[in-house]
Amino acid sequence: MEPPASNLSSNSSRIGLGFRLRDFVRPPLLSFLERSGVFHTRSQAVSGSDLEMQHENAVADEVSIRITSGVEEELLRNVVADGDEQISERGGEEVRSGDAVNGVDEQTPSPSLNNNRYDIQNVAQWIEQILPFSLLLLVVLIRQHLQGFFGTIWISAVLFKSNDILQKQTALKGERKFLVLISITVIFMLHMVFVYWWYQNDDLMYPLVLLPPKSVPPFWHALFIILVNDSMARQAAMVFKCVLLMYYKNTGGHNYRKQGQMLTLVEYMLLLYRTLLPTPVWYQFFLDKEYGGIFSSVTTGLYLTFKLTSVIQKARLLFAALRALSRKELHYGSSASAEQVTAAGDLCAICQEKLRSPIVLRCKHIFCEECVSEWFDRERTCPLCRALVKPADIKSYSDGSTSLFFQFF
Repeated sequence: MEPPASNLSSNSSRIGLGFRLRDFVRPPLLSFLERSGVFHTRSQAVSGSDLEMQHENAVADEVSIRITSGVEEELLRNVVADGDEQISERGGEEVRSGDAVNGVDEQTPSPSLNNNRYDIQNVAQWIEQILPFSLLLLVVLIRQHLQGFFGTIWISAVLFKSNDILQKQTALKGERKFLVLISITVIFMLHMVFVYWWYQNDDLMYPLVLLPPKSVPPFWHALFIILVNDSMARQAAMVFKCVLLMYYKNTGGHNYRKQGQMLTLVEYMLLLYRTLLPTPVWYQFFLDKEYGGIFSSVTTGLYLTFKLTSVIQKARLLFAALRALSRKELHYGSSASAEQVTAAGDLCAICQEKLRSPIVLRCKHIFCEECVSEWFDRERTCPLCRALVKPADIKSYSDGSTSLFFQFF
């Protein structure tokens, strides 16, 4: 007769090590019993991924194995109980998965999200595959246009550095040195002459005076012509700005404001010219009869239409700069009287010095004309009360800066 389970539990000797049933005992024992035909569970119909999910979500409880003469039968009963528990847990998981389908479990990732992740991974793999070939094509393209490639880098670097030098000279105001300005002007002019001498066989001069090139340029050569002429036009404008800085070197107040307006006017004239500069090149390029007369005419007409809208916009900005230059009265204030200067204490709140060419704003605060003109190059409000004084106007280039964006089309 088999001893009761309670006696078996009290009389048996306990092994001092505890095992996690689901980690060590149950999986291999269930597998052995299933293969031998002694015990059958639903695990035969469950996929490996479901078993792994059950293994991660199940509660890890510990049991101790007591070794006695009837240990096998008791262990078999525990296994059967655990198998029933597994079946009940699967039923609970199926219920939870059903709730998730009905919208209860919102943390389960949707199939569309998984598809998006799969698409992103495919795109990343595709980019990784074509990247070496793209780099190889880039190297071949640079080798085919080696002189033009390095020439573009050199011209761009000189242009950026020239713009920085001109801005620093403008910021010096009365401390600018006449000899330094002359040296900068000569260097800029020599650089222009060198570039056009070096590329004298690349048909650069005709587009510079808004005439079509002698022959239809290939695409990359058309871009090169436009880039060089666009950069040299800005270099020529910088030369003219240096002349203006020499003219307004030791002046302040009213003349400082005029200097800023003149620099702005030069920049907007340059922008209009740069907008027209690519037109002859692309006109010749699109009018190529190789692709058919009708197609060439349509593409040329569309390009000229798009270009016309850009030219009109730049012309309006130029006229606004001309109106600002011709305006004798300040649009943000007027000259202060002696009584107003005395009442204000004859002290500029910006430079903390005695007022020079005092200007009274619409908010009744008084400042030096030079100080407040420089202030309104960046702001539209009063430096003291922050009241809106200067209306929205065109962008000012009174700091001597030049637009660094290339005009390709």
